[in-house]
Amino acid sequence: MAQDTTTQGTTTRGTATQPAYDKDAVRAVLQAARSEGRTALTAPEGKLLTDAYGIPTPAEGLAECADDAVALADRIGFPVALKIVSPDILHKTDAGGVRVGLNSAAEVRGAFTAIVSNARAYDPAARISGVQVQQMVPEGGQEVIVGAVTDPTFGKVVAFGLGGVLVEVLKDITFRLAPASHEDAESMLDGIRAAEVLRGVRGRPAVDRAALADLIVRASQLAADFPEIAEVDLNPVFASADGVLAADVRVLISEGPAKERRRYSREEILGAMRRLMRPRSVAVIGASGEPGKIGNSVMRNLIDGGFPGDIHPVNPKADDILGRKAYKTVMDVPGEVDVAVFAIPAKFVPAALEEVGRKGIPNAVLIPSGFAETGEHALQERIVAIAEEHGVRLLGPNIYGYYSTWQDLCATFCTPYDVKGSVALTSQSGGIGMAILGFARSTKTGVSAIVGLGNKSDVDEDDLLTYFGEDENTQCIAMHLEDLKDGRAFVEAARETVRKKPIVVLKAGRTSAGARAAGSHTGALAGDDAVYEDILRQAGVIRAPGLNDMLEYARALPVLPTPQGDNVVIITGAGGSGVLLSDAIVDNGLSLMTIPDDLDAAFRRFIPPFGAAGNPVDITGGEPPSTYEATIRLGMEDPRIHALVLGYWHTIVTPPMVFAELTARVVAEFRERGIEKPVVASLAGDTEVEEACAYLFERGVVAYPYTTERPVAVLGAKYRWARAAGLLGGAS
Repeated sequence: MAQDTTTQGTTTRGTATQPAYDKDAVRAVLQAARSEGRTALTAPEGKLLTDAYGIPTPAEGLAECADDAVALADRIGFPVALKIVSPDILHKTDAGGVRVGLNSAAEVRGAFTAIVSNARAYDPAARISGVQVQQMVPEGGQEVIVGAVTDPTFGKVVAFGLGGVLVEVLKDITFRLAPASHEDAESMLDGIRAAEVLRGVRGRPAVDRAALADLIVRASQLAADFPEIAEVDLNPVFASADGVLAADVRVLISEGPAKERRRYSREEILGAMRRLMRPRSVAVIGASGEPGKIGNSVMRNLIDGGFPGDIHPVNPKADDILGRKAYKTVMDVPGEVDVAVFAIPAKFVPAALEEVGRKGIPNAVLIPSGFAETGEHALQERIVAIAEEHGVRLLGPNIYGYYSTWQDLCATFCTPYDVKGSVALTSQSGGIGMAILGFARSTKTGVSAIVGLGNKSDVDEDDLLTYFGEDENTQCIAMHLEDLKDGRAFVEAARETVRKKPIVVLKAGRTSAGARAAGSHTGALAGDDAVYEDILRQAGVIRAPGLNDMLEYARALPVLPTPQGDNVVIITGAGGSGVLLSDAIVDNGLSLMTIPDDLDAAFRRFIPPFGAAGNPVDITGGEPPSTYEATIRLGMEDPRIHALVLGYWHTIVTPPMVFAELTARVVAEFRERGIEKPVVASLAGDTEVEEACAYLFERGVVAYPYTTERPVAVLGAKYRWARAAGLLGGAS
């Protein structure tokens, strides 16, 4: 293993060249600050950290008096900037503690006196170490911000955006997990809205992208290497064609170590989840023969749903429940039990959970509410401790239960659902869970599972992703979540799963700002949703803007074949639809194919003279079924076309079901020949188009009535997954 070194260049490990960092120097600075009870480093201390990690900063020095400041300015060279150095003053500009563009000894002397006076007036109790004298950065560079924060969900994340005084106004910033790779850093440079500025505009040269990406990598590594660093703020960083310089450095340190969440190995997760989702034996604690009781509803759903395994009711006051022998305690149940479903009040859960643990049952499904969601945090912490002591995984509490359709398992007190399919759905909310169920029923979407997560005292999204990623009955995973307990574990599980099947996430709380007080620009910019947005994209997850979008993506993605290229062609019977579909293509990051001359001529053979080839291909509204069929067939046949978007306009000449039948038939013919392309359709017309859309959907053509946006959004989601899975080139 390579030792820490004071070299700021690079060191070679085997065949890989990696930066060499002086971790010992950083450790010494941090230990000294923490020993003094400080939560912020001074500017000179920050300079020691940036030097140790090879982050370029201007020449500088610390002056304790005006004469020192003049001497330093002479040595550094005019012009210079002066900045107050105090462990108690974080925002130097607010305190009047900054002067820039000083060009003479007299200006430096006057600025020193003014800065110290302003600082004492701003905070009379502040400790003042002196004044930092710093080389002025040459004009002409682009101001950017590079920083790292400790996010409560994802841990250390690195941020990049346009810097300067407008950084918190523009909020044009992007985030990645730290430490960031050079590939991550490059994607950050292209990930802000003003990315074009970095490439050079209005005659200004492009910035040195390699140097800027390298600085991002080094700053992210600094934060990742030292858990006690809470925030690193390099603002402004001046980026130019000649390189980068971090003009101001602010480092905050945490007061204590963060509490570590218990982590399970992949094998442990899969072992428990397989027994949860494919149980042979289920015990219902609190089972009841009385209609209207939750324990009765769970028993009825298990029995009526046809669960083939053993069902053991547990109730100390009954001998028989719904024709099944009842047991006084779970300890009396014979043989092994895979899952214990709890249908008892919260206050009785700890004692019953102790018995579940002693019995060796690996999973407890906690339906009851009355835990952390009602302020009973101590009670929830107690059951978590009991479960950890006995090796029991907890699903819930405060959930509606769960469905595992391929096992004919309906362990819930809600409406039964048994239509088997390839979509696994999870929700943190019971109400959202029932919306999922209703949507699945109305759209005939078969599911492999529906799982409630509730308070997520233990089992959460990364556990289920790990299982569903391996489940042969699941082809798409959709998750409603309000938060993530362990964002890093989620990203790790998502990256593994996305390579095999798409993940759609609806993150609630999209519009809420980060409410915590922040000590730096980076911290203030790291609102919860901004970080979620970028990190979920980095993980390859498809984020849905709303509940219906999540459900439609989950329904449609398994239906669509994976695209083999970027060329999308629109074939439409209405010019207006063609324009809207074109807008939707752009909005979803898709590429309208530039039609080559030979293909243009081929399309023109089938459309009337007053139609329009090109892209969209407008066959006009009065055309018979044969025109639709001929143009769709050409779109399927030409290997240069990778996806088709169809726009149908309801006419008596070509009724909706005629269009649906011919489209489904043509697509099926090509699939039999081994030619599979994603085909989506927008149908405008009277209510008959609803039946036509359902017909198409059932036959592998994703079709929607009354909307041009939805089918293209679904196609865009399929493309985003294909890129994230490495099945298609280009950025996601």
